[in-house]
Amino acid sequence: PGAMSQAVATEIPQEQGEGGSRRSSWGLLVTAGVGGTLVALYAVVTPFVTPALRKVCLPFVPATAAQIQNVLKMLENRSGSLVDIGSGDGRIVIAAAQKGFQAVGYELNPWLVWYSRYRAWRDGVHQNTKFYISDLWKVSFSHYTNVVVFGVPQMMPQLEKKLEDELECNARIIACRFPFPRWIPDHTTGEGIDTVWAYDLKRSRGCETKNLGITPETES
Repeated sequence: PGAMSQAVATEIPQEQGEGGSRRSSWGLLVTAGVGGTLVALYAVVTPFVTPALRKVCLPFVPATAAQIQNVLKMLENRSGSLVDIGSGDGRIVIAAAQKGFQAVGYELNPWLVWYSRYRAWRDGVHQNTKFYISDLWKVSFSHYTNVVVFGVPQMMPQLEKKLEDELECNARIIACRFPFPRWIPDHTTGEGIDTVWAYDLKRSRGCETKNLGITPETES
């Protein structure tokens, strides 16, 4: 009996050691699998959530269905070209193109631009849309009559000045999520994060005479 007890005593730790080794191996495999999945997910998601504009931290936040409808409401009875500043995944540009606009999106994130082009092709409006990889501060918007902006408070004052300097008097600027600090909106629709403000530049100070090219009449 003593010998048998000794044999059992020596076998038990060995079995426990083998089981612990197997559990440790499984633990390493699970950890590696989870880690690999997280790395792959990070690689896929990161291009879509990194800041789209380097000058101001502007992460990609998709427009809601209500925001898109509110923007389209502000475009009723409007014509001419349209630009979406910080166009993200192209939802606004595509929706505007479906309403007959020649629509353009500017976006710094190349992944989002390529995805937008794919969506436009998939939805059959690629001939009426263009997407450019560009920093908005390096682009002139002077030839657009409809401008859509999804911005953040930090960028709105400087963007307000840029648009006022560049746009013609017949331009309408549509701001989503955050209004411009100085301009008084001509139209407002929606609630909460879906609120949209529309500004007709002709009503801003000094715009009535800007770039009109009118020669004053002289008395005969």
